[in-house]
Amino acid sequence: MAEITKTETGEVRPEVRPRGAFRGRRGRPGPESDSQGGGQDLTEKVVFINRSAKVVKGGRRFNFSALIVVGDKHGRVGVGLGKAGEVADAIRKGGDLARSQMVGVSLKDATIPHEVFSHYCGAKVLLRPASPGTGIIAGKTVRAVLESAGVKDVLSKSLGSKNAANVVKATLDALLSLRLREDIYKGRGLEIKKMETPKPPELVQPQPTPETVSVPITA
Repeated sequence: MAEITKTETGEVRPEVRPRGAFRGRRGRPGPESDSQGGGQDLTEKVVFINRSAKVVKGGRRFNFSALIVVGDKHGRVGVGLGKAGEVADAIRKGGDLARSQMVGVSLKDATIPHEVFSHYCGAKVLLRPASPGTGIIAGKTVRAVLESAGVKDVLSKSLGSKNAANVVKATLDALLSLRLREDIYKGRGLEIKKMETPKPPELVQPQPTPETVSVPITA
């Protein structure tokens, strides 16, 4: 729509905006933007998109659901399931829901502090800490959650059901059950004792052996 502007000479001219200047993706944030304006870079990953159809008199009506994982790669991750008549709207709804449900998880450097096993419905997930440089040994569903949370070295195994929604929720439950040693000691009212580094053993100087004096034996 053109806007009418008045020039200095009194001439009325319509102001034509460039085509597509205010056209966007209906306010949907980018994959690494924060819609809440908190200054954090959030990564948004689409794990699974499902299509369902309803047969009516005039034909079929399709509906889409998108499973979205959002995280800041610094110990915060969220999962959301959006449903809509269009794929873009379903992804947008899932991303907004995941951002509003972000939770913090306990990590130790680039891996997890201890081994954990979790299950959700028929899905079972096993996570084990790994040495630096191992990488994320996991499938695409478990990998999406671990990468969004900021885990870089971990071993995992998915057992049971392959349903993407259940596997994602089982992985999230496993991350939420992680606890650091400091938190466990603090809950019990104990203090962590600092172990002193052992000193290297001192070198023992060899003692000189006494000289033997031979005595002649007389008959």
